[in-house]
Amino acid sequence: MGTNDHELSKLDTIELASKIRNKEISPAEAIQASIDRIEALDGELNAVVTRRFERALKDAAGEIPDGPFKGVPFLLKDLRTSSADEPMHLGNKALKEIDYISPTESDLARRYREAGFIVIGRTNTPEFGLVGTTEPESYGPCRNPWNTDYGTGGSSGGAAAAVASGMVPSANASDGGGSIRIPAAMCGLVGLKPSRGRVPMGPFQDEWGLSIQHVVSRTVRDSAAILDASAIPTLGDGVVAPDVGRPYINALGKDPGKLRIGIWAESPREELKINPECRQSAYDTAKILEGLGHIVEESHPKTLDDQSIGARFSAVWMAGANLTLRSLEHLLGREVTKDDVELATWAMAEYGSKTTGLEVLQAQAAMAETRRGTARWWEDGWDLLLTPTTLQPPPRIGDLTSTPEEPMRNSLRSIPYAAFTSFFNVSGQPAISLPINNTSDGLPIGVQLVAAYGREDLLFAVSAQLEAEVGWTNRLPPIHA
Repeated sequence: MGTNDHELSKLDTIELASKIRNKEISPAEAIQASIDRIEALDGELNAVVTRRFERALKDAAGEIPDGPFKGVPFLLKDLRTSSADEPMHLGNKALKEIDYISPTESDLARRYREAGFIVIGRTNTPEFGLVGTTEPESYGPCRNPWNTDYGTGGSSGGAAAAVASGMVPSANASDGGGSIRIPAAMCGLVGLKPSRGRVPMGPFQDEWGLSIQHVVSRTVRDSAAILDASAIPTLGDGVVAPDVGRPYINALGKDPGKLRIGIWAESPREELKINPECRQSAYDTAKILEGLGHIVEESHPKTLDDQSIGARFSAVWMAGANLTLRSLEHLLGREVTKDDVELATWAMAEYGSKTTGLEVLQAQAAMAETRRGTARWWEDGWDLLLTPTTLQPPPRIGDLTSTPEEPMRNSLRSIPYAAFTSFFNVSGQPAISLPINNTSDGLPIGVQLVAAYGREDLLFAVSAQLEAEVGWTNRLPPIHA
């Protein structure tokens, strides 16, 4: 690649948008440069599974909506953030075989289009986003640009690999149990899970559930600016988060004051071990925060010590897997068989089919109790909670793969990666993963900051402070444009 391409690959979304707006580079040139980077790098990484190159170049030459990111290349995760009359395979081999075409543009995809983004492709995801590693049978494993022997996490692993390697400055991602934060941690990126109801989820999902969408990015300001452009309610949204601190981009220049921050760096589950480097990364971050004038003390919501939370989450998750297969039947126009899905998906759906409606409602009621109890910790005078993002560093490719003897291996071995993150899908609070450290082997690991419901502004303010201190935007993986 030429020097110009290399320099473009290091720009964040805001800076690239500025260069396009100032006519230093045309939209068509920005799109072509991104296409060139994907073609050069994706043979090693397998991050982009659907290429929209010709349409993207045509879009760049036409009338582009005059939004804040006019002409900037962007990738959509291949999971429900659909474009009308374009492929959507959800990481599933049966949908890939028939090349399923979505008839509908999702509400969030429309927000991205109206903001001026030009979609150039769709990213790799585990089948239906159900597990914490991006190694679907349909497209094969997505590899980590820091070391291709290792995975990228899930379920937004393709998005994270694409951004970390410089293919695009930011990419759409989604998070139902940690699926933005885990890949961000494993690929050295910023990954915010917004508050429940912050962004529109229609028409395929409701806002009140565990999952929500946003992006992975290299910089905090990109995450804030893209949330400003996309967090616009649509007609029929089931939940709309309170509007606090908007526009979020302004939070980056504000002094958050002296904050009281709790740290929780021990495994939340008795049977799960925490890697010492993941734990130490949280304590290293605590020292930085103290140096910035904040108070950091050992504390966390005691509701999260309840060992039954995992079972409640699992009951809802498995029932959701069963619903997913019923939805797949609708898309395929026929009954689903074992051959249509992966071992883990079928096993989870079978488990979910045995979960009664009463059990699901009981689990949801228990999770509501957890949500309310967790919120009281913030009401008691705490501003943020600091944790490791994951209990373990990135796994090697194949370590989480299911087998006929262990069909649930994929799902069960994903648990250590979501042990800290899934709590806040239950509570609906905003949580962000930040790339503070790398392991002694050079693999990224992240820390998680959690704020009270609706307080993304506080997360952005403190994250910007940490970004300025740590300087992670200068770190590039070995595989980079």
